[in-house]
Amino acid sequence: MLISVQALRALAAWTVVCHHFMQIFFDFEAHGPIGQLFVDKGAVGVDIFFVISGLVIFLSTKENPPAPGRFLLYRLFRIVPAYWLYTLLMALLVVFARPVLPDQTLDWNHLLLSLLFIPTQNPGGYGFYPTLNVGWTLNYEILFYLLFAWALLFRLQVRLLVVAALLFAVSQAWTGFGWISEFYRSDIVYEFLLGIAIGMLYRKGWIGAGLWLPLIGIGAALLAIYHLAPAPRLLNWGVPSAVLVMASMALERYFQRSRVLKLLGDCSYSVYLMHVLVLSAGGFVARRYGINPYLMFVVCVLAIGVGSWLSYEWVEKRSYQWLKARIEGEPVAKRVENLSRQKY
Repeated sequence: MLISVQALRALAAWTVVCHHFMQIFFDFEAHGPIGQLFVDKGAVGVDIFFVISGLVIFLSTKENPPAPGRFLLYRLFRIVPAYWLYTLLMALLVVFARPVLPDQTLDWNHLLLSLLFIPTQNPGGYGFYPTLNVGWTLNYEILFYLLFAWALLFRLQVRLLVVAALLFAVSQAWTGFGWISEFYRSDIVYEFLLGIAIGMLYRKGWIGAGLWLPLIGIGAALLAIYHLAPAPRLLNWGVPSAVLVMASMALERYFQRSRVLKLLGDCSYSVYLMHVLVLSAGGFVARRYGINPYLMFVVCVLAIGVGSWLSYEWVEKRSYQWLKARIEGEPVAKRVENLSRQKY
């Protein structure tokens, strides 16, 4: 995995953290230009995630592609254990510590559907959000994995077209006929295609090293995100996110030796999953004891940082390697050291 992409993934995760900080602590009522920036644009981290996901999945399967079933199994091994853990923690907080999450409601049927990645209306009545609200993005990820698995049956050169055709069929035709949830009708699902396209360009050597051109691309992408509304999502935020990814890849030589950036990228999935729990607890403590919200945010950032590292090491790594070892029949310890090569 390119360290530059890891760094961008970490930045995207922490951008979402700041976005939800403004929601939980200030109900999206900003008190300055920086706060307003995270209110209006912080959600773009999700778009960057989706582009990177398409890129990573394409590059990780371009040589010796696995069988579709095995591909799906390993992707589930990678994302399910941590997601289920934090979903169940969220459910426990709603049941036993309701003041921490006063706007959340627990319904056991909804919880089961959330664990199975089936979109359904949240019992709180605010949309298609699972029990762990940030898990809505994983519902799109699972759809992408299912469709990409079919594409593995085709040669590398046409996989982009196959996934594109399948995505269009699902998000337009199937939702139109009522066969699957309207949740999948969003144009955000096509951002995975941008990542696959970037992977194809990179494979052909068309994304070369540079400095000024990538920096100009980053500036242009950030300006576009700043000035454009998030709709249509694919065009206004997806395309600039793709430019950010390509520009970061072109700057790889400036990042490739950074262990810190690699570690931040490694922990980004756990950051994404756990941050709402930590921020919600921090917001409750800040309101109850009159603590300055920005001071509490610093405490939350430290807690998320340390917690995500522990989560990556002891939940993501261990569960993935244990499950994979059950399939391949090899000792877990032999494979733990290789996990960092297989990213979310």
